[in-house]
Amino acid sequence: MKSVDDAHTRPEGTTDATVEAVGKLSEAFEVIEEARGSLYAFHRNLGRADLTLGEAVDKLREAGHGDIADEIETDLVGRNVLAGRWTFQIVEEFDDGYYAAFREHDRRVRDALMDGRRHVFEAEMKQERRTHDRPGHEATPGEV
Repeated sequence: MKSVDDAHTRPEGTTDATVEAVGKLSEAFEVIEEARGSLYAFHRNLGRADLTLGEAVDKLREAGHGDIADEIETDLVGRNVLAGRWTFQIVEEFDDGYYAAFREHDRRVRDALMDGRRHVFEAEMKQERRTHDRPGHEATPGEV
């Protein structure tokens, strides 16, 4: 099936089953990308919480509650989130391990089976689902 453009057209001789399988792998990688975004949000939120906690400790101390401030500061401010790790270390380990391996498999499969082309399955779906010759249903931005 001719796709929306050459960059998204399946290579000659590629079967529907291969396009579907590579599309499913890409879909799984997109879920990993979404999870990675959540991991980075976790990283940023915990960092912001720790800084805000430090401000709370300062305010407790200023309000005359030094013992409570000291207890929280000693136990919780700057504490590891997981054994031996702050969130930046979790993010780095994920990026360098599981994420990098998954990304490499996704790229390798696309290179081997789709000549490096991305989103072939989705591009073919677009061709099937859009109303041809109707405004808002153009195949590419160049058709506008």
